[in-house]
Amino acid sequence: MTAVELNDIVANYSRRGSGPAVVLLHGLAEDHRSWDSVAAHLGSFTTYAVDLRGHGRTTAGQGAGTLSQLSDDLIMFLTTVSGPAAVVGYSLGGTIGLKAATAAPDLIRHLVVVATSSVVGRAAAGFFAGRIAQLESGDNSGFAAGLRDDTALQVVTEADLDSLAARRMAAVGDGHGYINAARAMIGIRTEPLNTLLSQITAPVDIVGADRDVFCPRRASDIIADAVPHSRFHEISGAGHLLSVDRPEAYGRLLARLLDRAGAR
Repeated sequence: MTAVELNDIVANYSRRGSGPAVVLLHGLAEDHRSWDSVAAHLGSFTTYAVDLRGHGRTTAGQGAGTLSQLSDDLIMFLTTVSGPAAVVGYSLGGTIGLKAATAAPDLIRHLVVVATSSVVGRAAAGFFAGRIAQLESGDNSGFAAGLRDDTALQVVTEADLDSLAARRMAAVGDGHGYINAARAMIGIRTEPLNTLLSQITAPVDIVGADRDVFCPRRASDIIADAVPHSRFHEISGAGHLLSVDRPEAYGRLLARLLDRAGAR
């Protein structure tokens, strides 16, 4: 792992491979390790798997609870570490990538968003608020039990849920990063990204899973309808956690999309 100061945080990231730069952004309650199962397919690229603000080994700083702040973190990473790059964002990471692509188009050469939403509905906002309340009240055992239940709903294949949930709890750490990111996601209920997406100039690939109940096909369609020159790709037999359900198919697809967009 390598550490770098970005704005008010110390961000940690893992660098692998060689070739054109690709920045990998994980989802909520995850860290850079979530990319391990697909990394073998991306050896033709220099990948930077970043721990987002308050996740994994990255400090939380003064969290503003906004998508703009998380987007600014990415923009600073692109400016100071990787240079202009392709960005692959999963779930929360994809939402951050969409926001950054509207704010700094010259830095994102190609954007791949996976299991991503550009707007949050009432039920999802309530879900995030409930998890925030657990962490803020010190109900860590309740949060851990809830996270395990959430994880179970995100996979459709056989998986070691205890191990997977424990890894995700480790990524959450003291919870400040989770609270900050969850507040940012609640924020796009009242201020969805959809009105900004037409400003994206980079090529955009949208990846969904056919059994994802957290970001179903409708979420991908909303993005595709708003983003010029976007393309949708579906992975079958996977829930929200594609890296757990279908890591081989997921890794091969990402490599193909990055190749085809000219990242190499």
